[in-house]
This record gives sequence, C-alpha cells and structure tokens, in this order.
Amino acid sequence: MMKWFKRKKGKDPEAETALQEEAPSLNESFEPVAAEIESEETEAAAAALSDVTGDYTTVVSPPPEWAVAETGPEEDEEAGAEAPRREKGRFFKRLRERLHKTREQFAQRVDRLVLGKKTIDLDILDELEEVLITSDLGVRTTQRLLDTVADKVKRKELSDPQKLREHLQNEILTILDVPAPPWDLAAHRPFVIMIIGVNGVGKTTTIGKLAHQLKSEGKNVMLAAGDTYRAAAVEQLVLWGKRVEVPVVHQKTGSDPSAVVFDALDAATSRQADLLIVDTAGRMHTKVNLMEELKKVQRVMRKKNPDLPHEVLLVLDASTGQNALSQARLFSEAMGVTGLILTKLDGTAKGGIVVAICDEMKVPVRYIGIGEGTDDLRPFDAEEFSRALF
Repeated sequence: MMKWFKRKKGKDPEAETALQEEAPSLNESFEPVAAEIESEETEAAAAALSDVTGDYTTVVSPPPEWAVAETGPEEDEEAGAEAPRREKGRFFKRLRERLHKTREQFAQRVDRLVLGKKTIDLDILDELEEVLITSDLGVRTTQRLLDTVADKVKRKELSDPQKLREHLQNEILTILDVPAPPWDLAAHRPFVIMIIGVNGVGKTTTIGKLAHQLKSEGKNVMLAAGDTYRAAAVEQLVLWGKRVEVPVVHQKTGSDPSAVVFDALDAATSRQADLLIVDTAGRMHTKVNLMEELKKVQRVMRKKNPDLPHEVLLVLDASTGQNALSQARLFSEAMGVTGLILTKLDGTAKGGIVVAICDEMKVPVRYIGIGEGTDDLRPFDAEEFSRALF
C-alpha cells in the first residue's frame, strides 16, 4: 500500500507528510476488508465445486493470478528455444548418476572382461554370459544377446573386443525401443488411466508424481482413491492431491473400490477433466482375490464405457529384480497391461531388469522413477536409458 504514497517532485511537502502519516491507518482499514473478500471468494469456489463432485472430492484452490510471473515476448522466445535442451541435458546427467550402481554391475564388468583381449573367443562369451545373467537381464535376454554376438563373430562382422560394448548397447536399445503410441487425450475425455501393482512398489507416490507432471503440462487431472484396503492408502493419496493441487475422489477405508471408481467417473465427466488416474489395491499378485477385485473394477468402468480403461499401467519396483518380471507376467495375463512404470532405479544394481521385461513382455515402459523428488518421475526414453547404462 505504501507505494501509493511515494513522494513525487513538485508536491507540497506538508501534504506529503500528512499522507505518509495517514498510510498506516489506511492499511489497517483495508486488511480486514481484503481478508473478508478473499474468504468469501474461497468459500464460494468450494461450494460451487462440491455441488458438482459431492463430498468425496478434495477441493484445492488454484494460485492467485498475481502470483504468476510475466515475461516479455523476447524472453519467452529465448527461454523456449534453450530450456528443453538444457533440461534434457540435466536429466541425462541425473539419470546417469542415479544408474551408477547398475552401470558398475554391468557395463564396467564388460569393460574389465575385454581389457587386454585381442579377439572374442569362447572364454569371453562364457564370462559375458555370467555378467549378463548376474546383472538381472535374465536367461532369455542373455541368450538373445549372446546369439547376436556369436553370429556377428561367425560372420566376421565383430572381432575387436573393444567394440563389444558398442554392440551390446545397440542391441539393448533395440530391445528397449518398444513402440509406445502417444495417448490420444483429444479423443477421450476423460482419459482414464488405471494404475496397478503390489504393495510397496511406490504406486501411490507414483500416482502423485504423475498427476503433478500432467498438471504441469496444462492438463485437468483428477485422482480416484480405489485402494480402500491398505491402511492409510486413501489418506496418503488425498495428501498427494493437496500437495500437487489435484482433486481426489475418495470414500472411507474399507469401502467398495468399484463404487469409488464409479463416482470418480461421474465427477470427472461433470468437471470435464482431461485425465482420471485410478489407484487400486495392491496386495500380493499371487492372491486370486486381488486379481478378481481388479477385474471387477474394470467391469464397472466398462459399464460406463466399453473402452475403459484407456491405459493400464503396471508399477514395478526395479530393485526386486526377477520378481518384478514375475509380477509383470501375472498382471499382464489378468489385466492386459498396456504400459509399465519402473520405480526405485536410483537405489539398485538391478536396473538390467528393465531390459528383460521389455524383451519378454513387449510392453512399453512409459515412466521411470529415479529419485524421491516430485520431478524424479520421468518419461522413459530408450536411447537415453541405454546410453546411461554404458
């Protein structure tokens, strides 16, 4: 408020002094009025939103318009040209740092294997087999890679041991590069994503991070707390909703998850949400009743729309190694998994499991988690990942 009473040239000094003395009292008189206006606007917005979504939705007010910094057209153009390149470079550096344990387990052992060798012989291939299997690439993927190496050696296309590393990197890129069509958000509104996975893989946290990323891209996102079995799962998702400013449709713990999803679909449709992300129960994948409950949720969705859900993403903990591959098999058979999210890659030496899963399942990895931060869930890039492994 004081900026209104800054001294101007040519003004009467006595009048200026009087205005400055009066300014504190004006500030005091304006503050309760401003607080009252803000309170009334917040209450009105909350009432209007609860009329649409009911008692199940957590309402989060958007930031005020004055909090958004403005930049000139020249600054916007310059930032728009350089920012993506800088961001990509920063992410690759961070990805490579977070995969250092996997790189030590795999690429550095390959380097030691060929150190000082002049030809690729049977001894190298035997040792390479051990390196690949113990790096969690699995028997199937290991055999595929060994066959390509042996074939190239036989045809004399690969003889220099120092080029073995480059060959493996190219073959792994081929395996990881599973076609991943972009989500057609324009054709489906809301676009419904069903998140599945066992307890402990970071499923709810991943949903919060995914919602944050999609919201930062300008999407209108809603969440559905369909994991009504695990203690505090609903509360955890509601907290994430508040943190990333995304509404959450929920009921109390122990409620029917299908009913929650049904209400969430109605709420997302009425609010014209771009995406609805559905959390689900995550008991062990070997439990038959879990799979039946997930199938029931799918059936309820399809009563609304036969095409639902549009995407079924399976969250896997990369640090579990071959157990993650077992989960991928069973969930895919029961639920028709369309994409994968690999978490906890930053704390494990078993990152090679990503290659094994892509090789066997032929399902694209959509996102990878490389840290605890909100921005550490990133879209998967096969080329960047294969480079970071070596």
